[in-house]
Amino acid sequence: MNLLAKIKNIKLPRALRSKNYRLFFAGQGISLIGSWMTQVATVWLVYNLSDSPWMLGVVGFTSQIPTLILLPFAGVLIDRWNRHRVIIATQILAMVQSLALAFLALTGVINIWQILILSFCQGAINAFDAPARQAFVPELVEKKEDLANAIAINASMFNGARLIGPAIAGLLIATVGPSYCFLIDGLSYIAVIAGLLAMQIKPRTIAVTNTKPLERLKEGFVYAFGFPPIRAILLLLALVSFAGMSHTVLVPIFATKILNGGAQTLGFLMAASGVGAFAGAIYLIGRKSVIGIGKLIALSPAVMGFGLIGFGLSKVLWLSLIMMLFVGFGFIIQFAAGNTFLQTIVEDEKRGRVMSIYTMAFFGITPFGNLVAGGLANYIGAPNTVVIGGVICVLASAIFTKQLPALKHLVTPIYQKMGIIS
Repeated sequence: MNLLAKIKNIKLPRALRSKNYRLFFAGQGISLIGSWMTQVATVWLVYNLSDSPWMLGVVGFTSQIPTLILLPFAGVLIDRWNRHRVIIATQILAMVQSLALAFLALTGVINIWQILILSFCQGAINAFDAPARQAFVPELVEKKEDLANAIAINASMFNGARLIGPAIAGLLIATVGPSYCFLIDGLSYIAVIAGLLAMQIKPRTIAVTNTKPLERLKEGFVYAFGFPPIRAILLLLALVSFAGMSHTVLVPIFATKILNGGAQTLGFLMAASGVGAFAGAIYLIGRKSVIGIGKLIALSPAVMGFGLIGFGLSKVLWLSLIMMLFVGFGFIIQFAAGNTFLQTIVEDEKRGRVMSIYTMAFFGITPFGNLVAGGLANYIGAPNTVVIGGVICVLASAIFTKQLPALKHLVTPIYQKMGIIS
């Protein structure tokens, strides 16, 4: 069999057989690499300008607090608006923000306050972009049974970029400076915007309602928190995001002060977390059903927590890299598995609101964790701060595991009604 015949016989993952999803995958894959480059370049630039763990926490807080404030209202609007057009608009605005950051850095006039303002703007954009993208995925796949596969591929795409982006950023920062990371990020949005414009999306039926926005907001919260399985997943993600994800703003301290490295060390640490997360996403792509996903959601915070404890205690690069693998693997399993579960059972007319709450549990809670971690690191040091976060993740995993049998009992009738189980 020749090479061409072999290529033709390769079977694409189920979701990638849908043209619209292929366009989405290609554009987002390129753009996300740029986004991760900017994230690494930003924390490096802030730390070099301020030499302050507290300021790292402040920038992390500023970039995500708008998400917490705006996400609930964004979810209401996304259920009423054309999600395709919303994403095109948010991607254009994000491109402008990144190019503005690049211009300030390239001209050498950038300072902490400008970074804070632009980070705040990006957070406001993300408040609409993140839940819109989450809710848009079911419109991209031609078959509903391919939805879980699409969510897993999304996770692999996100974390493949998380692997590549920081590694490139580390090399660029060490050679030409962080400015070019911002510029490449801004230009990378062209790919995702082009992909979105090339899509042919079937009009989505939006139910006519006279319900006021605040009432719809309340309806979404009652729906999400009134069902114990959804409530438990949201609370678990919020706790892990608060205690566990705050390590990301402290990584520059580990790279320079503890491991005695530089920008390349920072890039390697972030990339190691991306490798672990990418491995977790690949594992999820291979799953054919949501059956058993509760156990993954329960155990993954413990994997992440033990990784954080080991990372906080490590004093050598090779061990720190291994621990970051576990951190990335544990978190993406929890985040993507929880996403898959919710997207499977949620009603479409409430999808935007539920996914906005889910996104808020991650992006909205993380800034408070960043702020606390930055302040705490000033007093007890970054290693002890990260270890405490890891312990909290392990405890959260134990509590959720104890609740799992009761939650499974509540979900079983829904799976039966949907034909997932007999």
